[in-house]
Amino acid sequence: MDLIFLRRLQLDVLVGVHEHERQAPQPLLFDLELAADVGRAAASDRVEDALDYSAVAEALAEYVAGTDFRLIETLAEGCAELILGRFPVEWLRLTLSKPRALENAEAAGLVIERRRRRQ
Repeated sequence: MDLIFLRRLQLDVLVGVHEHERQAPQPLLFDLELAADVGRAAASDRVEDALDYSAVAEALAEYVAGTDFRLIETLAEGCAELILGRFPVEWLRLTLSKPRALENAEAAGLVIERRRRRQ
């Protein structure tokens, strides 16, 4: 399986449990690795046969716009479900980073890995 990736996609999200986090959306960084077969796209050289990472980024931006999450765990699960449900991805790794989470740390966050459920 091949990996398509997005690094440091910045989206503003209303997320957090503390009052100061809930005043306005804050920037989150999304790092994604998406397992998909790129063979067909490589053979045809047609974008229509590829996993369109700009469409993935746009779908995530639409998903988080106007939403309100208390936990980044909830946000991460929703993002994973969206991607696995909408795109030809068998497996993903999503890293969410909150750059302003702690005053004395560069960032805090989590990493999840999810696989498409077999039907």
